[in-house]
Amino acid sequence: MLDRIRDRAVSDPSGVALIDDNSSLTWAEAADALDALGEHLIALAPDPDERVAVIGENTIETLLTHAAAIGRGVGTVAVSRQLKPDEMADQLLDSGAVALVTGPLGLASSVAAAQKTGLRAVIVHNAEVSGGTVPWQEVVTPAEAPSSTGPTDRPARPPLVYTSGTTGRARGTQVRWLPAPVDTAQEYADAVAARSGYPAGVHLVVGPLQHNGPLTAIRHLLSGRPVVVMGRFDAERALSLIETHRVTSTLMVPTHFQRLLALPAETRAEYDVTSLEWVAHTGSACPADVKRAMIDWFGPILVESYGGSEIGSVCRIDSVEWLAHPRSVGRATAPFEAVVVGSDGTELGRGEVGILGFRTPPERSVVYHADPEKTAAAYILPGVATLGDVGYVDEDGYVFITDRVADMVVSGGVNLYPAESERVLLTHPAVSEVAVIGVPDEDLGEALLALVVAEPDSSLDIDELKAFAKESMASYKCPKKYVVVDELARNVMGKLDKKALRAPYWSSDRTIAG
Repeated sequence: MLDRIRDRAVSDPSGVALIDDNSSLTWAEAADALDALGEHLIALAPDPDERVAVIGENTIETLLTHAAAIGRGVGTVAVSRQLKPDEMADQLLDSGAVALVTGPLGLASSVAAAQKTGLRAVIVHNAEVSGGTVPWQEVVTPAEAPSSTGPTDRPARPPLVYTSGTTGRARGTQVRWLPAPVDTAQEYADAVAARSGYPAGVHLVVGPLQHNGPLTAIRHLLSGRPVVVMGRFDAERALSLIETHRVTSTLMVPTHFQRLLALPAETRAEYDVTSLEWVAHTGSACPADVKRAMIDWFGPILVESYGGSEIGSVCRIDSVEWLAHPRSVGRATAPFEAVVVGSDGTELGRGEVGILGFRTPPERSVVYHADPEKTAAAYILPGVATLGDVGYVDEDGYVFITDRVADMVVSGGVNLYPAESERVLLTHPAVSEVAVIGVPDEDLGEALLALVVAEPDSSLDIDELKAFAKESMASYKCPKKYVVVDELARNVMGKLDKKALRAPYWSSDRTIAG
């Protein structure tokens, strides 16, 4: 099933396959661990509809679990390590997870969520094992009489990732790593291994391994190529890893670029980055001056993708094209076609601004796990799906984003839906009304700001409200700033007017970053 890794285990057994902040594995060690892990995962989740949750800690173990599961037709769920127990339990139940793999950062929430949901096992790596949990070493040790690790006719089970939404509840969607679906686990593993997307050589992971972009490192590993996993992003250390391991590819978001460029010029000059051949970037709009500076430094090797986990990459643009068409996210990639739709539901012509959609063939249709309403809402015309942005297509077919129709904030490359934060903040007894909006942030592009109306005669303490938010939801969903206001702007239908609420904080009519 994982033929390319086994080939490397034979041809280069002592070569390094995986490196993280704490350890490394050779190709021979990785192949043995994957075989043993695959056996344990299929025993934990024998029903093809069952999944194993993987807490997105940036470690070797995270990649190994996803890779082993793909090889045996076991579905995985990528879960944020920052979730609180109730948030995590909701995703475990929704996804059909029956077991979970975690490291120290997600351990406390994982154990609590497991108790709420009745998981069969919590597997723990890089931390002390407590009562009822399973040590990692136990699941990567080959059984005395292992069953076959060869082909299986189990159905293909792409990893599931979760994205928030306007309803305030996260919804799952399978990653779209292939141009068309395949039937069996063997076909899926083979097809994914053939589509690394990155040049041969070492790939560096710098983003959280709970998001679709960084998780594409799994494809590179399955292709039989080495991966270096960075724990917590540090700009200078990233440069050091690139130089030390002669990294050829990585995937970043604009916040990573800004932090790299913030280093003193003499510090940046100390490191050799000439091994880099491909730097993918995605997640949010990159300020033009930042992108030009990165191209000047790294060379014309930046490749930008626009899309989403639920649909895959729908546009792409390389550095040379971008310099000729600055601020564009590229032209639509096959099999997609960019479509701009007016407020009356009609298709608009080149250069006209409207809701940006993509004509999507049936095999690439947008589907949210167990949520037909959200699935239907993704379509603005029959066969035309949108990611919630406003824009236009120029005469040469290049797509430009001008605004956002969805109530979404992109902060540090992470999509945040204010409804999720608002739902929690409204449960505080001193809060009467709240609107969470995106405002400019020098480091993250956008950050969450909560505009709060206090209950009459209450003593609303902002510090207490901040603490309440941090106790109730993952830290990245918590507003960075809070402002107490007398009232919130609403439209004629009585709904919150988010564009009017955002306007005072932005310097132009465009109330999104980039």
